[in-house]
Amino acid sequence: MERYGGGSIVVADYDSAWPRLFQIERVRVGAALGPQALAIEHVGSTSVPGLAAKPIIDLLVGVPDLSVARTTTIDPLVALGYTYLPEYESFLPDELFFRKGMPGPWTHHIHVMETTNPRWEGFILFRDYLRARPDKAKAYGDLKKQLAAAFGEDIASYRNAKHAFVTKTMEEAGAARGTR
Repeated sequence: MERYGGGSIVVADYDSAWPRLFQIERVRVGAALGPQALAIEHVGSTSVPGLAAKPIIDLLVGVPDLSVARTTTIDPLVALGYTYLPEYESFLPDELFFRKGMPGPWTHHIHVMETTNPRWEGFILFRDYLRARPDKAKAYGDLKKQLAAAFGEDIASYRNAKHAFVTKTMEEAGAARGTR
């Protein structure tokens, strides 16, 4: 079982400090990666006003070439306190994944990928749809609170249990944008 860092999964009510915490980290990551970082976006639940979330700031870092990023981003992000998790490449093959706050509680995640990766668009689409649909954001927050209570420290089961909601929401978001 993959355990959640720091004990049981915590889903907190929205904190208005989250965008500021993102901006602070965005500046640090941008300075560390320089021109290698084409874009740095705030994604995940902490990027949606009003949405209950695990209090972990997710940064989406776009790079021009993932193979180059493998040799140029790991050391600078480790120097900022991140841990690179190469084992995540088994299910995220076109992404480098980093976690800050190991062994827990985790405070930040970084997803490094090419901006042409379909997951890049997916992260943005999901975020923007929930920002535009407070009813969906509330339903998602309620679901996450229920799942956190049900799964305790089992983060993989928590993620898997959210999958149907995320998939349906992505389909709705794509249809609303006219891409499905």
